[in-house]
Amino acid sequence: MDDLLIRPLEPSDTDEAAAVWWRSRHADGSQLPPAIHTAAEVATWFADVLLPDAQTWLALDDDRIVAVLTLDGDDLDQLYVVPEAAGQGIGSTLVDLAKDLRPGGLALWTFQTNTRAQSFYKSHGFVEVRRTDGTANEERAPDVRMTWGNHPEGVD
Repeated sequence: MDDLLIRPLEPSDTDEAAAVWWRSRHADGSQLPPAIHTAAEVATWFADVLLPDAQTWLALDDDRIVAVLTLDGDDLDQLYVVPEAAGQGIGSTLVDLAKDLRPGGLALWTFQTNTRAQSFYKSHGFVEVRRTDGTANEERAPDVRMTWGNHPEGVD
């Protein structure tokens, strides 16, 4: 990934970015609950919600989208890397971008089953602040709230 390009999501990217989300979410060994929306619904969400309402960044390698990062206010809302590029530092590059863009602090949710994500975020300075039974998320799966920096939800 020597020639990794990071840039904002553009209208022509939404289908490919949604496919990255879908492939990452459904990869062999994924620790995420199954998506409750279809691939077509996810593509519509990227086009109609993430593109206009959130700050979404892409990592490209040879003009191919290999990762997606979405910030929603001070929440790191989405971070997905294609399975074949996982473990190559792309996610770390995007977390560093998120920290640069939100120097006052970040928060995120991850599913309790996604222990790899929890370890990844801890290695980037995030700390767990609470766990829930998942009744507030669409998947109804238990989750973990984590924060970084001086986020208001952070622990003292």
